[in-house]
Amino acid sequence: MAREIVLDTETTGFEPSQGHRMVEIACLEIDDFVPTGRSFHTYIDPCRDMPPDAERVHGLSGAFLRGKPRFEHPEVVDAFLDFVGDAPLIAHNAAFDRNFINHELGAINRHPLHESRWVDTLALAKTRFPGMHNSLDALCKRFKISLADREKHGALIDARLLAEVYLELKGGRERRLELTTAAMITAVAAATRNPYGVRPRPLAPRSTEEERQIHENFIQNVVKNDGLWKKFSA
Repeated sequence: MAREIVLDTETTGFEPSQGHRMVEIACLEIDDFVPTGRSFHTYIDPCRDMPPDAERVHGLSGAFLRGKPRFEHPEVVDAFLDFVGDAPLIAHNAAFDRNFINHELGAINRHPLHESRWVDTLALAKTRFPGMHNSLDALCKRFKISLADREKHGALIDARLLAEVYLELKGGRERRLELTTAAMITAVAAATRNPYGVRPRPLAPRSTEEERQIHENFIQNVVKNDGLWKKFSA
């Protein structure tokens, strides 16, 4: 079973080198492509203004974020690093999220999350659908994943959508069939352990003595040929 972390962030802009900061981070744990229900999610005070263009994307205002924990606080950085552990990190356009996270880690003298750990679903999508639109929205529509709950970008909802997209990119229906088949095999194996003991051979008769006598009279008086019946009843 392979543990992986699906991750998404929201920020004040596009470039941490230009002073932009993370404002939200969300992680979902999946195990063998199945969500476990465990997650990590937090808002972060960027300690700067929120550009209007960024606020229009994710709806997070400077007033809302003011007073939230800063990235360097243990409830953010330590909790985040503890949650992801050494698992691979799944992100859409992973370089964007990686740059912001590693910039924040570097600012507080923490080790970066190495590039080899990251799986980029945008790169996976471009390989599978070359020349097509491969944004998260486009992939959700292509795979018929509902966007009904998503009014604006948000790290938590986008991580949930990305988990579904990642499943489709790694096999979709075929993968679900594998999981279903594995579950069926497990169920069959459990059933064949037979907690009631060995089945008797032959089985005890279910008919009464009276019913067997009526049947024997029927064979003798109506069918008048009991050779086959005697052969198998013996």
